[in-house]
Parts: sequence; structure tokens; C-alpha cells
Amino acid sequence: MFITFEGTEGCGKSTLIRNLSTRLQTLGVPHLVTREPGGTRTAEEIRKIILNEEMDPLTELFLYEAARAEHFKTTIAPALKQGNWVLCDRFTDSTLAYQGYARGIQLPMIRTLNRIASQRRSPDLTFFLDLPVEIGLSRASDPNRFEREGVEFQKKVRKGFLEIAKKEKKRFRVIRVTDLDPEQVCEKVMRALRKHL
Repeated sequence: MFITFEGTEGCGKSTLIRNLSTRLQTLGVPHLVTREPGGTRTAEEIRKIILNEEMDPLTELFLYEAARAEHFKTTIAPALKQGNWVLCDRFTDSTLAYQGYARGIQLPMIRTLNRIASQRRSPDLTFFLDLPVEIGLSRASDPNRFEREGVEFQKKVRKGFLEIAKKEKKRFRVIRVTDLDPEQVCEKVMRALRKHL
């Protein structure tokens, strides 16, 4: 299983992935936890540049895809080949939502680059943690330039994710997390995963 987790800033993805990893460990499910951008030494260096340096949207897009190509080939693909589940904090849908819907780069071009960088592999399941962006920004604990873009930018990102979820109903699970604590969110995800365990 290749499972990805998406959402706007401060929605609780990292906490969910930690809790889910603990549950899967208890159940004896071999798995890898990783993130984008990141997951390899090279991709982590690219991550620092992306999150901290101002740049043209096209430069930003190509850096994301470069990090993804490295990450997928050296981390994700080998883990899947060995029979591990992969839990990935963000993947190609984030690029569509942030660089496409919010930055205005053409979606067909992003989809093409996503396919190349991920060797045409899509996630088996994607969980989108939906939270009003004002609440998310007030909770965000990893200061970066995307948080500094503010509420209107994050609203475009959220709208993008919801559009993608509408088009990809078989793969996407939208979880409204406004009134849920982290354990309840984890339980909802576990319920969706039980048939695969």
C-alpha cells in the first residue's frame, strides 16, 4: 500500500502519521514513514531551499519535481518493492494544489511532470485532512514561507485539494478534522484501512 496524506498548513498530518505508524507497528505491518519534499539526503537539501528561499513559481515547481524524482527512485519504490507500506506526508496532489490551483501554473504541465517524477505511480489511497485554513494557520508549528502566504493563498490550496478529491473519488478520503482529536482522526483512517490489513 502506498498511502499519502494531504492538507493545508497546520491540519495535523504529521501527528496523524505518527499515530498511524504506532498502530501499524503494533499490528506487525512493515512500513516506511517519509515526506515530501524530503525523504533522502538530496531531497532534504532541496526542501530547505524550497521552504526558505523566495523564488519564481516555475523554479519552485521544478525543485519539487527534482526532489520527488530522487525520493521516489531511492526511497519509495524500493520500499514498495520489498513489500512495505509507505506512509508519505504529501505527494503529487500537493504540487497540483499549491503550484497549480494556488500559484496558477497550468495543471496539464504539472500532471505530466508529476507522472515523470513518480514513474507513473499513483498512491493507492490519499487522505485529505480538511480544516478551515484560519484554524490551521493558527496551529501551524513549522514556520515556512507557505504559511506566510496567508489565508487567501491557503484557501486556494484547500479549494484545489477539494477539486482533486471530487475528480478522484476512488482514491481520496476527505476527513473533516475540525471537531476531532488526533486519536479520532487516526481511528477514522484505521477504519478505512482495515480491509487492506
